[in-house]
Amino acid sequence: RAELVPLAPGERPLPLVTGAVLAGVLGLVNLVLYVAGSKIGGRHPGPGVLSFSVVMLAAAWGMWGRRYWAVLAFQALVVLAVLTFSLFLVEASNLQALALCLTIVIGGGWLFWKLVGVMARIQMPAARPPDRRG
Repeated sequence: RAELVPLAPGERPLPLVTGAVLAGVLGLVNLVLYVAGSKIGGRHPGPGVLSFSVVMLAAAWGMWGRRYWAVLAFQALVVLAVLTFSLFLVEASNLQALALCLTIVIGGGWLFWKLVGVMARIQMPAARPPDRRG
């Protein structure tokens, strides 16, 4: 903890930028596909699927603004994706499915771990001058 340095004003480490861009892209793509009338399993999904877009766009905005809550919420979603795709590995029946699962599990694990350090730096208090009372 003593080696941690708070984020400088306007500083956005690579994992934070990566998470914000990923969340923004996922939110926008999901929204565009919904508005374009894409179907899942032959049916147009209900409006509840828009909640994913809202959460992802809010996470992207919050992470870009270096908000702790946004990084924490995004990490929770990354963990769910990593766990889900770890389970999908059991049923991966071809190389494409295997590559997709491994990409999400490894990439998500890396992003989660790197965001832990970013969260610690977001939480660091600003340096205070030493107390001179003796």
